[in-house]
Amino acid sequence: MAGSTHIVTNQPPPLTGYDVYTADRALTSAVERHLGPDLRSEAGEELAAFGRTCGSAQVQEWGVLANENPPRLRTHDRYGHRVDEVEFHPSWHRLLGKGVSAGLTAAWARPGGHVRRAAAFMLWTQVEAGNGCPLSMTHAAVPALRTDPDLAAEWEPRLTSMIYDQQLRPADQKPGALFGMGMTEKQGGSDVRAGTTAARPLPDGESYELTGHKWFCSAPMSDGFLVLAQAPGGLTCFLVPRVLEDGSRNVFLIQRLKDKLGNRSNASAEVEFDGTWARRVGEEGRGVRTIIEMVAATRLDCVLGSAGLMRQAVAQAVHHCDHRQAFGGRLVDKPLMRNVLADLAIESEAATTLALRLAAAYDDDGEQERALLRIAVPAAKYWVTKRCTPVTVEASECLGGNGYVEESGMPRLVRESPLNSIWEGAGNVQALDVLRALQREPGALDAYLREVGLARGADHRLDGAIKGLLTELADLEGVEARARRLTERLALVLQGSLLVRYAPSEVADAFCASRLGGDGGSAFGTLPSTLNLASVVDRSRPQA
Repeated sequence: MAGSTHIVTNQPPPLTGYDVYTADRALTSAVERHLGPDLRSEAGEELAAFGRTCGSAQVQEWGVLANENPPRLRTHDRYGHRVDEVEFHPSWHRLLGKGVSAGLTAAWARPGGHVRRAAAFMLWTQVEAGNGCPLSMTHAAVPALRTDPDLAAEWEPRLTSMIYDQQLRPADQKPGALFGMGMTEKQGGSDVRAGTTAARPLPDGESYELTGHKWFCSAPMSDGFLVLAQAPGGLTCFLVPRVLEDGSRNVFLIQRLKDKLGNRSNASAEVEFDGTWARRVGEEGRGVRTIIEMVAATRLDCVLGSAGLMRQAVAQAVHHCDHRQAFGGRLVDKPLMRNVLADLAIESEAATTLALRLAAAYDDDGEQERALLRIAVPAAKYWVTKRCTPVTVEASECLGGNGYVEESGMPRLVRESPLNSIWEGAGNVQALDVLRALQREPGALDAYLREVGLARGADHRLDGAIKGLLTELADLEGVEARARRLTERLALVLQGSLLVRYAPSEVADAFCASRLGGDGGSAFGTLPSTLNLASVVDRSRPQA
């Protein structure tokens, strides 16, 4: 006979079996806004189907298993031969296959591809963020390879393929390929020009032998890697294939896998080169310029990934509070909890709206849009990724002690949340990049001011923030010491202008009041009580 003490009541049901895409009103609105009428229906159906995949119990379980069973390094086979292979749980391969087949590496090959991919990338991040790393690098490698038309013609069809092949074999024998990247070294970190990996030219004039190391190389079982090394003409970009054309393994010595805070499903390695064959990409001495387009694309993915993590954290918090009774009523109806949830929802929607706007600029590819990306991508990467951790931590607190327990899934979100702020250039790197754009590329600031100016006159707090920003920009004396403050203001003003133009009035009103007008505290849940917070929370509610 079951004990009566084990009757379970007042616990929310799992947030599974729902369409993650259509339940996200901010995301669906952004996709419809940035796609032409000829693509909206097709993309909407495609994303809704993918949203149902992301919300399924089976796929969510794959994410759990991939994190509970992290990759293992196997340096040698049973006979003592060096193999340098990483073994993954089957769930990792299932996830990666789903991501590739959903077009997360195919943006460059189809119309409206960047907006469609951005939305899908946000959805997929909510299932499992680790496999987003090889998906992101594969997607981002395309513009770097395009600096060499022959290499692009050879590799781009493989990278934009929607077929995943996990086997290590020559790339020309595979229906699809994945790419990684190796830039940082022990002594340099973000200062990639301090790299000591040497590249010795071979007689054919295009091939080289590399000798050196990379301190951080994610997804080391990819089919190819873009790496930086010192050639006779200076720092140069190279393509390093994992398997050579004759079927032999390239010299790619995996020393160890990193034991990371989060991102547990994804292998990140220290690797060494010792006579490793490589093909030059671009001109000698122009390695940073060649690889910078890849870096810019992965930085946008950091914004998308953080926006996805925030969205999932908010969805879980609102879902819990919808179903949890406390103090005589639902938690979601309690004024103070509603304030917290609304504040979190505003941060999430602002991140989503900005991220999709930047993806749309990639699809447009006009001069004005490229100029906007030059300043908006590092500003968004700086700010959105930094907001991810406080959002996920506060959302976990909405679940009380349940949010501190692994089974809730919230600790995984919290551990993942700092990653995008650190990878692809940490906060100071982004802020300094914004300064370089301001000082060297006046067209970037012009494009930014035109964009935010589209909302001028619609909200007095936004107008005041734009005026204050212009004052800051007029005095660039000693600007490096306040680069973070300036970058934050650039991101907030851009978010505010987009929300004023596109979001419901209650969302824009709350954002401008708290983020631009100073009518909000330092913690979440300090919005002015006069705002229409119930509507803000209702807009963020996931419909299970």
